[in-house]
Amino acid sequence: MLISVGCFAAVNLMVKFLPHLPATELVLFRSLITFVISYLLLRGKKVNPWGNNKKWLLIRGIAGTTALTVFFYTIQKMPLSAAVTIQYLSPFFTAFIAGILLGERTRWVQWLFFVISFAGIVVVKGSSAQIPPALMALGIFSSMFSGLAYNSIRKLKDEEPLVVVMYFPLVALPIMVAFSFFNWVTPVGTDWLLLLGIGLMTQFAQLYMTKSYQLSEVNTVAPLKYIGVIFALTWDVVLFDFIPNAQMYLGIALVIGGVLLNLRFKSRLNKRARKAA
Repeated sequence: MLISVGCFAAVNLMVKFLPHLPATELVLFRSLITFVISYLLLRGKKVNPWGNNKKWLLIRGIAGTTALTVFFYTIQKMPLSAAVTIQYLSPFFTAFIAGILLGERTRWVQWLFFVISFAGIVVVKGSSAQIPPALMALGIFSSMFSGLAYNSIRKLKDEEPLVVVMYFPLVALPIMVAFSFFNWVTPVGTDWLLLLGIGLMTQFAQLYMTKSYQLSEVNTVAPLKYIGVIFALTWDVVLFDFIPNAQMYLGIALVIGGVLLNLRFKSRLNKRARKAA
């Protein structure tokens, strides 16, 4: 998960450096690169690239494509630290969706933690005029679909991680080709290097994230994701001349605090369940 966090942080930075390219086009190039790499690796390992549980593989691809496209758009349009922070609501949506898909009960105290985190989002929104309500709503929408994508991964524990990774671009490519046909902007100069970097870093990020969720409980590895906000804050200050104020720091603390409290609570519940068994 630490490797995954570092790679995703690099991807976010490169997306921020490409505000002139449509988010759909960024997802298109990212998907093309990761599809080629994943397919070649699967062929080399002589693994069936199409997987077994095609229903959940397709759901994972659709949910991931939706979440990523909207997330890239918010990165381009608002401060990086704000976009990343809003995305951190995804564990709550993961937990709520797990109640439907996996039968995991959401307790009242977890709703309280969600309120704390959502209050943090409101505080972050009010900290800067660069975070309009529409963008905040899109960020929340993205985190909802991320929650669905993570639950799909949990339903795919018996699949080869590379197969799970490959289905994302497999679904995204035809969708993004259609969007890009009507909204194409030709990359120039260093754009091509950044697009290549996005594809390569995403491959590593997705692969190691998938492995971490398959090999360990979500409660164990998920907290490590929040190291990503340190990268985002640093780059906002150093590279993009955006200085977060005290209100934004408070909002970020509330969001991450609520999420970590929820993860800690779920960890205790799991320990009690194992002891009872």
